[in-house]
Amino acid sequence: MKKKKQNGGSAFEKFASKVSKAAGSTTAFIGAFVIVVAWAVSGPIFNYSETWQLVINTGTTIITFLMVFLIQKAQNKDSLAIQLKLNELVASGERSSNSLVDIENMTEEEMVIIQKYYHRLAELAKKDESIRTSHSVAEAHSQHEYKDKNRTKHRAARNTDKK
Repeated sequence: MKKKKQNGGSAFEKFASKVSKAAGSTTAFIGAFVIVVAWAVSGPIFNYSETWQLVINTGTTIITFLMVFLIQKAQNKDSLAIQLKLNELVASGERSSNSLVDIENMTEEEMVIIQKYYHRLAELAKKDESIRTSHSVAEAHSQHEYKDKNRTKHRAARNTDKK
């Protein structure tokens, strides 16, 4: 698949991505470290005054506040990209369960139900004699549908017998 030329995206999106990457760099860490050391060394010069303390407190507070939003914006985009890639992998797998596509939009209760399926599959795998036997949520779902159809047939037969 050819990579398409990226659409422009918003200016804020580009800015957030660049700042987030820059903030995580070695250069940014070294720069921040040098600033803190310079501030600490300047303490005796300014007699450890309130203004001296206020400089570092105000600077770090403002930077931290703004960085939270910039990094979260970049993280949201990265997270969405990862989810889309995982959805593609799940959807393309011949034996994978399509019920996991778009799982991030399910409720926590729905995810707990799926987790219980996987817990049960793990128990089945442990009991299996052959380690190569595979199970999937789709197989469990198929088995459930089969049982449900049989229950429906039996209910219909009982209702017919009662009439």
